[in-house]
Amino acid sequence: MDTTTSRWLPADWAHPLRVPLGEHHHLRPIRATDVDLDMPAVMGSRERLWATYGVAWGWPPADMTHEEDRVDLARHEAEIEAHESFNYALFDEAETALLGCVYIDPPERVGADAEISWWVVDALVGTPLEQQLDAFVPQWVAEDWPLSRPRYVGRDLTWDAWLALPVLPR
Repeated sequence: MDTTTSRWLPADWAHPLRVPLGEHHHLRPIRATDVDLDMPAVMGSRERLWATYGVAWGWPPADMTHEEDRVDLARHEAEIEAHESFNYALFDEAETALLGCVYIDPPERVGADAEISWWVVDALVGTPLEQQLDAFVPQWVAEDWPLSRPRYVGRDLTWDAWLALPVLPR
């Protein structure tokens, strides 16, 4: 098998299925069936998310439909299953609200073995939950992921600096 996955993560490594974040929140791999929670989270924070991810990913589009979001989540779900890329959703304990996402992706640009970013919904910006997630993600990656040089895009370098890096050959 000659794919990015075979060079990126060990073949026998299993990704976490549920990751506690404090007493009342957790991360878990996103699924297409999360669309009814994802859509309001994304579109309710769309302007800020576009300012972060728009240039690099073209996401989220202003006119994204429910079906387009479901298709996008199904793609993420398949990528997770194949260990090609990971999108973890941040939920309240009962999973009645999607509160943000953490992306753990294979590198697209030189200098790292993974590219990681995350966000919370607008209502949580500057809150203790966002601060907890900010502290948690690098620690979680260091302890539980088979990575030696993760890059925290938007954290340890700006998105503009990331876009200026040479693209890895595919």
